[in-house]
Amino acid sequence: MTSDVAWLPFAGLKVLDISQGIAGPYCAQILWQQGADVIKVEPPDGDWGRHVGVVRQGQSALSVCYNAGKRGVCIDARTAEGRRALRILAEQADVIVQNFRPGAAERMGVGHESLRAQRPELVYVSISGYGADGPSSNAPASDSVMQADSGLMFSNQNESGEPTRVGILLADIATGLYAAQACSAALYRRAMTGQGMHVSLSLFEACAALQANDMTAHAIAGARPVGAVSAPNRVFATADGRLSVLALNNDQFARLCRAMDRQSWLEDERFADNAARMAHREVLHAELAAQFATQPSDYWVARLAQEQVLHAPVRDYQQVAAHPQARHLGLFDTLDQPGVGVVPVVAAPGLGGRRAPEVAPAIGAHTDLILQQAGVDADQIQAWHDAGVIVQEGRDARVAM
Repeated sequence: MTSDVAWLPFAGLKVLDISQGIAGPYCAQILWQQGADVIKVEPPDGDWGRHVGVVRQGQSALSVCYNAGKRGVCIDARTAEGRRALRILAEQADVIVQNFRPGAAERMGVGHESLRAQRPELVYVSISGYGADGPSSNAPASDSVMQADSGLMFSNQNESGEPTRVGILLADIATGLYAAQACSAALYRRAMTGQGMHVSLSLFEACAALQANDMTAHAIAGARPVGAVSAPNRVFATADGRLSVLALNNDQFARLCRAMDRQSWLEDERFADNAARMAHREVLHAELAAQFATQPSDYWVARLAQEQVLHAPVRDYQQVAAHPQARHLGLFDTLDQPGVGVVPVVAAPGLGGRRAPEVAPAIGAHTDLILQQAGVDADQIQAWHDAGVIVQEGRDARVAM
């Protein structure tokens, strides 16, 4: 972990993040982790992600996680002068990230086509719910809507076959990751050719790509099996916790039999192979459940680890933070966010080191400084303040908290 960003691949890259919520902000925040200078543009009411969940002094978990390290500018792009200010920043960016409905960025004066004419080297990232055109292009989209519409809920059926929402904001998060990867590819192309690119993707496309294997498997099988596809394969209660335990093939089942002192099962025709075990999984699971309940989790973890059985305790987030491997990897950093307190943060993996975490900006935290650095003179900045076009934290009272 270092505050020196010179070694990071995107050091010196200027990113203008005009997106809100999760997918766009996460894409831009990943670029920040990789060294970019990211300017976060918000309206006076702030990014809507600030107002979701538990809010402390204008920040939520969403706004902290997905905007940490960015510099904040507040511009009212509903006004002509606000659009002018936004355009000035856009014309100096290497990358622009936006996730509005199709046509909104154009109405704000920062659409791809008009900027490309002036900046052919610009990498422009557009994220939408369903794509730029087509019958669903203007349909409202959220993570829950997309989990239902893209098949994610179908993929996450419980044992009774009821589709269930995945418990994290998977549609948005996955789209942010795909967007960051595609943006990186576009930046590589720019480095090779000098030409920019319009990276355009949607939550719908990202969710489909995320399920590529399951969709292919469904096409081959003609149906989706409900529940696990091997036995044993479930969460078992121990005397003091829960363990996920499974066996995917005969070798793994033999390991489990040795760990549980159930060698007789190896001669039992009901458990001869996975098909037989699946047919008799209720018996198998009932026997294992009764046995696991007799001892605490630590006892079973030691036994299962000795035989290299596939298993893991079901951990809550505090237990994940205390995981020996998490501590070894330095998985969690801490961030002292003003108004919120000290919170854990997890960086995107893969660089062999990481940028030291920095706080998420308040609305308009750096407005005046960033406009000055963009070449806007002091008189113009003052005029925009007087007209209510821009907001600087601590100077104006229009910021919503």
